[in-house]
Amino acid sequence: MGAERLSRNQNRNSDAPLILGLQPSALVDSVATVDLSLLHQISGERGGSIPVGIDELENILRVVKSNSHDTHSSMKTLAGGSVANTIRGLSNGFGISSGIIGAYGDDEQGQLFVNNMTFNGVNLSRLRKKKGHTAQCVCLVDDLGNRTMRPCLSNAVKVQPNELMKEDFKGSKWLVLRYAALNLEVIQAAILLAKQEGLLVSLDLASFEMVRNFKPQLLKLLESGNIDLCFANEDEAAELLRGEQNADPIAAVEFLAKYCQWAVVTLGPKGCVAKHGKEMIHVPAIGEAKATDATGAGDLFASGFLYGVIKGLSLEECCKVGACSGGSVIRSLGGEVTLENWQWMYKQMQIKGLPTPTDVCK
Repeated sequence: MGAERLSRNQNRNSDAPLILGLQPSALVDSVATVDLSLLHQISGERGGSIPVGIDELENILRVVKSNSHDTHSSMKTLAGGSVANTIRGLSNGFGISSGIIGAYGDDEQGQLFVNNMTFNGVNLSRLRKKKGHTAQCVCLVDDLGNRTMRPCLSNAVKVQPNELMKEDFKGSKWLVLRYAALNLEVIQAAILLAKQEGLLVSLDLASFEMVRNFKPQLLKLLESGNIDLCFANEDEAAELLRGEQNADPIAAVEFLAKYCQWAVVTLGPKGCVAKHGKEMIHVPAIGEAKATDATGAGDLFASGFLYGVIKGLSLEECCKVGACSGGSVIRSLGGEVTLENWQWMYKQMQIKGLPTPTDVCK
């Protein structure tokens, strides 16, 4: 298939990662702080995530770089993607053995992705190398810390449904997914194999545009009964219930809980609401009200929440750990938590009486 494994360890299932993330295309983020005047030059709504072609992506990068002399502008390039952010957080910040399934190109961006994830302790034995381009995304962050994302995925290499094997999932406990219409076939194939191997499945709803434009497919996925944990932010929750008489976050959690064991709606600075079984809870945010950059906030919230579930914590404690980890990433630019901000998170967890990771070597 023109793909090669990053590692050919035939005994990898004996030490299979506890949590696996499916990110069909490795992704490199270019994160830039910009002012509102620059955002007006970018097509599409602010605050969302709309796919663009390579020409438009390069044009956005040119516009950003041409404004880089402005004291309000700066750019950071790092391995990205929602699932990669969550998996990296679980591995580096929480000491949970984690791996990623996907493909990367034989280019500079692909090597950057590999280097970054390897440095953070992520198992890459299920990551395929292919000839071609690695996916890229421009994340534009305004003065309020809100991010506008423009991913370029159309010409990027990615893992195909028929390349997935039962062995990829054997021995793991969780599969972490992000909803994407372009990847629906590989998502469905991964869920089928994961369920055959007894894994629990976590799904993030990705963006309000994705929910709005591909709602029937999403509802079918939820109704399958194969999604055990679902994360949505406030905008995604509103889209999910658009047209309903009651479309508030609590109603969204109730809706998701009909299909999933755990349902979580994150509310930014207002915290989150979650439901598990008959228990419904609201937990406030932790940390500064003003975010430096909201990129990765939901992804790192998921890292903390999953850590809590794995450790057998209560629903309230899972939400609190998620609030701590989500609060840690918004303190600096990009979806990767710095050492200083991990230390901040551990301190917040200790203050709130939450069990901190004891096997994380810093």
